[in-house]
Amino acid sequence: MSQIFPDALSQVADYFKVLSEVSRLQVLCCLKTGSKNVTQIIGETGLGQANVSKHLKVLAQAGIVKRTPEGVNVIYEITDPILFQLCDLVCDRLAVRLEQQTQQLEKLGSKAWSLGQRG
Repeated sequence: MSQIFPDALSQVADYFKVLSEVSRLQVLCCLKTGSKNVTQIIGETGLGQANVSKHLKVLAQAGIVKRTPEGVNVIYEITDPILFQLCDLVCDRLAVRLEQQTQQLEKLGSKAWSLGQRG
């Protein structure tokens, strides 16, 4: 990545900014199973209509979702499913870190317990 120009890195940063909002991730997870309209997304996520519409607009502007008018509805779908591979990588890494932290806390707890037994 050291050979990437700052403008390109700015685009990468913008992409991750779009993904840094919990509600947008909820919308994306909802769309993982297939195309949906706003009403379906609201039903699956429990988010409000204005909130869903706002996040869909941001996702569409970023090119992450595609809007397709169908009669009175607009159908939304993921434009690039590789997005979920990226999310899986992040989740896997977070799980590893959490396991490491848990092990460290268990070691500290054991040491504290054994020190308490001595006194």
